[in-house]
Amino acid sequence: MSSSGPGFPVSTDAANDAGAPRLVLPGRSCSASEGVDWISTGWGLFRRAPLMWVLFFVIYLIIQVALSFVPIVGTFVGYLIAPLFAGGVTLGCRSLETGGELEIEHLFGGFQRNAGNLLVVGVLYILGSLAILLVFGLFAGFSIVSAVLVGGEEHVLEAIAAASLPLVLGLLVCAALFVPLMAAYWFAPMLVMMHDMKPVDAMRESLFACFRNILSFLVYSLVMLLLLIAALLPFGLGILVWVPLMMASTYASYRAVFTEPEAG
Repeated sequence: MSSSGPGFPVSTDAANDAGAPRLVLPGRSCSASEGVDWISTGWGLFRRAPLMWVLFFVIYLIIQVALSFVPIVGTFVGYLIAPLFAGGVTLGCRSLETGGELEIEHLFGGFQRNAGNLLVVGVLYILGSLAILLVFGLFAGFSIVSAVLVGGEEHVLEAIAAASLPLVLGLLVCAALFVPLMAAYWFAPMLVMMHDMKPVDAMRESLFACFRNILSFLVYSLVMLLLLIAALLPFGLGILVWVPLMMASTYASYRAVFTEPEAG
C-alpha cells in the first residue's frame, strides 16, 4: 500500500480474486445528497435481478427465524454469521455491477472466502452488543437484560413494569452507544470480503468513514425510513423489496466511499 501523507486518500490494489475495485483509504467524504444516490444505485442493482433478490431475502429470513427458535445460542449464532451473508451479498452486487448474474451461490460466498475474518467481525459486533446490554443493565437493572436473553414475553413485561425512569435513561444511553457500533459494522464485511482487510482495521475504517459522512447517512436514513413506511402499507409485502434495496444500497455506499470509480 502506498501513502500520500496523512489525511490524503490512498489507492491500493488489494490482493483478492473477486475482481474488486481499487480501494481508497481513508474513505471519501460524500455530500449529503449522495445518500439519495446510494439508494438510486441500489435500486438499479435490484432491478437487474428482482426475483433473485427476493429469494436472497427469503432464504436469509428462513435461516434467521430457524435460529431464533434456539434459546440464547440461536440469537448469537444469527449475529455471528450475518457478516458472512453480507460478504456474499457483496459478491453478488459486484457480479451485477460488472455485467454478471446474481446467483444463490453468491449469498453463501462469505462461507467460502474470508470466512474467518468475517466471523471475527461478527464476534466483535456481538461483544459490542453485550457491552451495550451491560450498560443498559446498570441503568435499568439486570432483571430486564436477563429476561430479554432468556426470552418470554411475560418475563420481559414483568421486568419492564418494575422499572420506570432508569429504563428510559438506559434506553437513551444504549441508543447513543448503538450508533457507533453500527457505524463500525456498516462497511466492515465489504472491506473484509473485497479487500482482505483485517477485521479490526475494517471496523475502524468503517467507523471513521460513517462519521465523516454523517450528513449523507442522515439523508439516506430518512429516505429509507419513508420507503419503509410505504413498504409496510400493502400488507407489509413491500418488505420483500425494501430489504433487498437496503442490501444493494449498502453496497452502493461502500462503492461511493471506499473505492475508485470505474469507466463504464
